[in-house]
Amino acid sequence: MQGETGVVVIGAGMGGLAAAAGLAAQGIKVTVVEAGDVPGGKARGVPTPSGLADTGPTVLTMRHVLDAIFAECGTRTEDELTLIPLPRLARHFWPDGATLDLFTDLDANIAAIEAAFGAKEAAAFRRFDRITRGMWEAFSGSVIAAPKPDLGRIVAATLARPKLWGALRPGLTMQELLRSQFSDPRLVQLFGRYATYVGGRPAATPAVLSLIWQAEVQGVWAIAEGMHGVAAALARAAERKGVQFHYNSRAKRIVRKEGRVVAVEIENGTSIPCAACVFNGDPGALRDGLLGDAARASMEDTRRPEPSLSAWVWAFGAKPVGVELAHHNVFFSADPELEFGPIGVGRMPEEPTLYVCAQDREMASPPPEIERFEIIMNGPAGHQPFPQEESQCRARTFPTLAAMGLSFEPEPEPPGLTTPALLSRRFPGSQGAIYGGSPEGVLATFQRPLARTGLKGLYLAGGGTHPGAGVPMALTSGRHAAKALAADRISAAK
Repeated sequence: MQGETGVVVIGAGMGGLAAAAGLAAQGIKVTVVEAGDVPGGKARGVPTPSGLADTGPTVLTMRHVLDAIFAECGTRTEDELTLIPLPRLARHFWPDGATLDLFTDLDANIAAIEAAFGAKEAAAFRRFDRITRGMWEAFSGSVIAAPKPDLGRIVAATLARPKLWGALRPGLTMQELLRSQFSDPRLVQLFGRYATYVGGRPAATPAVLSLIWQAEVQGVWAIAEGMHGVAAALARAAERKGVQFHYNSRAKRIVRKEGRVVAVEIENGTSIPCAACVFNGDPGALRDGLLGDAARASMEDTRRPEPSLSAWVWAFGAKPVGVELAHHNVFFSADPELEFGPIGVGRMPEEPTLYVCAQDREMASPPPEIERFEIIMNGPAGHQPFPQEESQCRARTFPTLAAMGLSFEPEPEPPGLTTPALLSRRFPGSQGAIYGGSPEGVLATFQRPLARTGLKGLYLAGGGTHPGAGVPMALTSGRHAAKALAADRISAAK
């Protein structure tokens, strides 16, 4: 690999930013080309009277991953961003009037669940927490942190924890596990919600992904600058290490010569020579030939997964009226089947559960009169707009919240709505999915593409690759790509 030629990173999403920063920290020349006008990918902000409101991921967990990237760049997270630890993970509301706050503290959670649902359910939660803690200990190192799921370590970790065997039975879904633990369907609904964090439905997502609860209970941070601000901070840190960013520059083709990557062509006609390329986009774009025949051939040995869930996302500024909100809030439907049943057949949910991020709540200062909000309604992936999409989505969002005691003055206008079809156009090859490939199915975790591809010099990063969806996972994928590329570079130089 020619050391002086450098590396091109296609896409300035979280995975691409992590890869660029990690490579530059090793003294490698890096150029990032990004189709949009700012870094962040799906972590975008939209203008409101109180500043940019997030319209992408909002939950930051596993902060150590972000800390490690900034440390590689010679700085600290706290010098780049204002992160506020949230002792309250989320506030949950049900149509029957029940509410529940969950916290980072185990005893506080037990007390809250006992007060809301009784001692029996509190005991069930204690068991569930113990099971998922065991899952986390068994799989975080061998799957999430590893560049490739290590089946040997997984088997060894599982055999060492016989109390987990029942919860790890092949084919067991998250919903089945939860129903075996909790008697109250509202708690099954609540903890089943973690399937949607990686783009799955509780009744089809493997039970082992209940470990997501442990990623959250170990710490959630609010970000004064917003999640889009995390991307901006990573880009600044990378620039200080010498990374060059070219925005409004869409990659057209990855060029191969003599069996390896030699350049990346941009739509404006520019060709950037390189010794390697990190593609931070949906792997489906490569499979569809959107980056040329060489890139498409590199994916021939990989399976195209079913797409994960998508969503309709409102981002806006307004004055909230009614119930007291936390930073993260979930308003549950009365019947999960009326949400996930329609989604499973490609329709908009009839009775959705709605996530509301009150971006200015539980921060260092009181919220402004006009606060920033993001509301997410899960839905199926898809290329085409749904019939009467905006009006149907509005009818399922704001009257539902109003019936549970929350309204906004004013309600947002249509430009504040991001749809699955818009996501499909904005992120080619994604089919509108937010979380890459679906996590549903026993082998889904093991079928994600890894950092290395079948084309020498082409590497992958992002939520569509191992270890999967979510900000810390996408960042981790970028670190995997940087390490694989650097290792291959050293090997080629010998």
